[in-house]
Amino acid sequence: MSDKIIIFDTTLRDGEQSPGATMNQREKVRLARQLEILGVDVIEAGFPAASVGDFESVQAIAAAVTGCQVAGLCRSLPADIERAAEAIKGAKLPRIHTFIATSPVHMAHKLRKEPHQVLEMAEAAVKLARKFTDNVEFSAEDASRSEPEFLAKVVELAIKSGATTINIPDTVGYAQPAEFAALISYLLEHVPSAHKAVFSVHCHNDLGLGAANTLAALKAGARQAEVTLSGIGERAGNAALEEVVMALHTRHDYYGLTTGIATEQIFPSCRLLSRIIGMPIPAYKAIVGRNSFAHESGIHQDGMLKNRQTYEIMTPESVGRSGTDIVLGKHSGRNALSAKVKELGFVLTDEQLGQVFEAVKRLADKKQEIFDQDVESLILEQVFRIPDKYALKTLSVLAGNTGMPPTAAVIMDIDGEEKRLSGFGTGPVDAVFNTLSALVGRKPKLLEYAVNAVTGGTDAQGQVTVRLEEDGHMTVGRGTDEDIIVASAKAFLNALNRLAKKREEKREWVTL
Repeated sequence: MSDKIIIFDTTLRDGEQSPGATMNQREKVRLARQLEILGVDVIEAGFPAASVGDFESVQAIAAAVTGCQVAGLCRSLPADIERAAEAIKGAKLPRIHTFIATSPVHMAHKLRKEPHQVLEMAEAAVKLARKFTDNVEFSAEDASRSEPEFLAKVVELAIKSGATTINIPDTVGYAQPAEFAALISYLLEHVPSAHKAVFSVHCHNDLGLGAANTLAALKAGARQAEVTLSGIGERAGNAALEEVVMALHTRHDYYGLTTGIATEQIFPSCRLLSRIIGMPIPAYKAIVGRNSFAHESGIHQDGMLKNRQTYEIMTPESVGRSGTDIVLGKHSGRNALSAKVKELGFVLTDEQLGQVFEAVKRLADKKQEIFDQDVESLILEQVFRIPDKYALKTLSVLAGNTGMPPTAAVIMDIDGEEKRLSGFGTGPVDAVFNTLSALVGRKPKLLEYAVNAVTGGTDAQGQVTVRLEEDGHMTVGRGTDEDIIVASAKAFLNALNRLAKKREEKREWVTL
């Protein structure tokens, strides 16, 4: 038995059936080309009989992709099979994938067919598909809830009729890893013609076991894995390509199996899918999530700084990520802070580092993530004791549908001197920013403005983040307050103070 696993990607078919994940033809072709770069062996491009749009997309993908097989899915119905054959006929390596349900519940309530009728339909479907291509895959839908003896009978008939790939789907995510592996072993032992076909698995994630069931089946002798990028698909999704591939890659000592996937293209592929469908990759998603290679715990950070293998079983670079992220937060240790301080170019004594460390802890209790700019600011405040150039004293804003433009009245300290001014804007926040800019005599460009609730509830504090640019310098400012407008003013001034400090530092270097 070969140790090479065929990776069958169904992101463009089953994945697109995920609510909200619909793609247009151009987007599908773009993603198909990326899947080809990724190194998948088979792309299931769609369900040609489902709609004219699906047919045309499969046809376009078949014409665009040359380095891997292109499959069209179809029911075990003559019209479906002929439609799929027409859609993929332009492919360099075409495949017809036909299926029929084999579980008692599906045969009785969905198909309303007797078992002998299902056998007849499966045989006829495979024989018809073989008239168009030698590359025919047969799937027994809901195989994991089918009676093993009947399933073996269907599989044997499909292989004798010409199927070269036999897919055993866990259609509703019902199976458990050990029993699914046992089912694959049973079929390999009890189907006389099993050696004439490649056995495949297609596992759904309803119980969170899609990847686990897939890997168990591969260990038992299946040699094709049907997966999707980021695990998207019907209901709770499918087995995730990145999880299955990296499990085989990382634990080759256990599985002894290989794939043709260019693993460094995994993250770029998942990121492209995310951008196309407009769904962000969850932060805690295995392999490709933002936190997959992020470390905040002090114990973990200390280990990572000494040897990456202490807490990373694969490198971020191996899946196309830029590198490990040491995240500063309330769980971080002094070693992680010390490394960050050195990375930012500061040299501190142990006493100074201790002062900054305590300040980071206090700040981490108030906000979830500590950025480099926060650390810089704390170092300047705690060690160099540079006072703020601009400080807000009072703020009053008038806004509404009164017919008057939104107005902001501000009192603030500038280098210890009290200044007052009022100004207008297109909205209350714009009025505040315009007035503050006029008071300090600066005109920075606002690149980003974001508001988040610190906690839940109507009494939650608002956390405002602004990103400003001035004279080629960019900085981030943050402010928190029960009043969103006040928080916005604090964030704007926080950014202005950082810009002012950068300008002063630049002036000092020029003088030197």
